[in-house]
Amino acid sequence: MNRNAVKDLKKNFVNQLNNPNKMSPTLYLSIEEFEYDGMLLLYTYVPPTSTAEKCSGRVYDRNEEGDMDITEMENLYARKSNTYTESKLFPYVREKHLRTDLMEKVRRLISNKNPRHEWLKRSDKELLVSAGLYETDFVTGEQGYNLAAILLFGKDEVIQSCVPGYVTDALCRKENMDRYDNRLIVKTNLIESYEILVDFIAKHTSDKFYLVDNVRTSVRDLISREVVSNILVHRDFSSAFPAKVIIEKDWIRTENWCRPRRQGNILETEFTPYPKNPILARFFVAVGLADTIGSGVRNLYKYTPIYTPGRKPELIENDVFRINIPITETAVHEYTEENELTERETTIFEMIKANNKLTVEEVMAALDISRATVFRDYAKIRKKCGISYDKKAGEWKV
Repeated sequence: MNRNAVKDLKKNFVNQLNNPNKMSPTLYLSIEEFEYDGMLLLYTYVPPTSTAEKCSGRVYDRNEEGDMDITEMENLYARKSNTYTESKLFPYVREKHLRTDLMEKVRRLISNKNPRHEWLKRSDKELLVSAGLYETDFVTGEQGYNLAAILLFGKDEVIQSCVPGYVTDALCRKENMDRYDNRLIVKTNLIESYEILVDFIAKHTSDKFYLVDNVRTSVRDLISREVVSNILVHRDFSSAFPAKVIIEKDWIRTENWCRPRRQGNILETEFTPYPKNPILARFFVAVGLADTIGSGVRNLYKYTPIYTPGRKPELIENDVFRINIPITETAVHEYTEENELTERETTIFEMIKANNKLTVEEVMAALDISRATVFRDYAKIRKKCGISYDKKAGEWKV
């Protein structure tokens, strides 16, 4: 290996692993250097995970020396599974396994938002039942605390036993882009996790105060509240994929595994709220850690342009739900370069909108470009505009 190329190879390797269009979920691997027989070798260890990795949007299963494309089967199981994992019962979990000391904090949070809330009149057990955290399965007759209760009030060791893959990884990557400058592994209950992650964002980002509805407000805190509540409440806890909060020089990014109801960028004008975990969502709303279901998207679209003038958030729903919040002007220009259509791409996009059965040959003839160029432009338009092509029907879906 050319030793002068090692730095560029490492950089390209890391960039590809962190490119959601190449690898999904993104991978965090380290490259080691070894000398062997006078040659320099680059080596990385890829640990087994319980989450299927997609390469360029496809899922493969390794069989001997071959790779089997199982994307359609993986998508089928994801679509057919309608179970809320938060409702899974754990009949052997008792009160001694819960953090009852958190009840005082919960009542204080509820009282701050609504001093007349009915939960304030109830005992601890009655509150948990009323919140849907202690359930009866009317199919089996089984009773017990559910996963939502354990995630909210469980002791740390109980949470890890019931949900071994539950973790939120908080990373600050401003200087050392290959690894991180600061890192927190958060495995505690959702109530305290919320506070830890909001504080982490506050520590590594600048604060900006503005007048919102004539009140001096920290817009940064409003944004962090929304992104943190999203990754804690609207994630698929059946997956071991670690949720992430990543603070970069120009961006705040989050990732969490979810069961997508649609694909692509979520726009403010076409957003329809669909809670992934309705019990947890209602609880977070009741204690004031989130607003009404669906308000998170609206708030991010409201506050992001205030924090970073001229920019909107990116909310991308796929197997991994991603939120990207620009926090500097550099991010604005970066987003513009990556997401605005070129003149030729705009022309092709207008042709597609006018004729959803547009063929490659028609584009080649109209613009005098090669077939390979058309396919490259198609790929960029799909990414930037969220359109798709149905091969069976032979038509574009805009």
